[in-house]
Amino acid sequence: MLNIVLVEPEIPQNTGNIARTCAATRSRLHLIKPLGFDISERAVRRAGLDYWDMVDLNVYEDLDDFFARTAADDVWLTTTKAPRAYTEAAFRSGCWLFFGKETAGLPQAFRERHRERCVRIPMREEARSLNLANSVAIVTYEALRQIGFPGLSGEGEMKGV
Repeated sequence: MLNIVLVEPEIPQNTGNIARTCAATRSRLHLIKPLGFDISERAVRRAGLDYWDMVDLNVYEDLDDFFARTAADDVWLTTTKAPRAYTEAAFRSGCWLFFGKETAGLPQAFRERHRERCVRIPMREEARSLNLANSVAIVTYEALRQIGFPGLSGEGEMKGV
């Protein structure tokens, strides 16, 4: 199982898409406040997130609260500022994949503390970044590939046809 950590996400549609990725992959979703949207039961129901009950969701006041309440040690930070590609990381089951808010990414001090654990998604130099939900999906599926897609179906209905 993987842990997806969103630090101060701002756009509800991105977080909704990431929650769906977490539901489909059995990954845990960790949200670090402040959030740019409401995740109350009423708001989730109004948004029609019919998979929300499949999401293992945890919410924290800030990064200090997160580290005080978790045993996160195998951390990977995804940032456009990293010198190496996410494909160079050796992901393990139970690792923690961090992604920053849409407008600013991960805090610089946090990146500096975990400099050797920062990875990036390669893209053309002139591009600022990819959409947050896309970035989470790319790195999550690479981590899952590396650990053998545990507990996930490896075949579709067309197998054997």
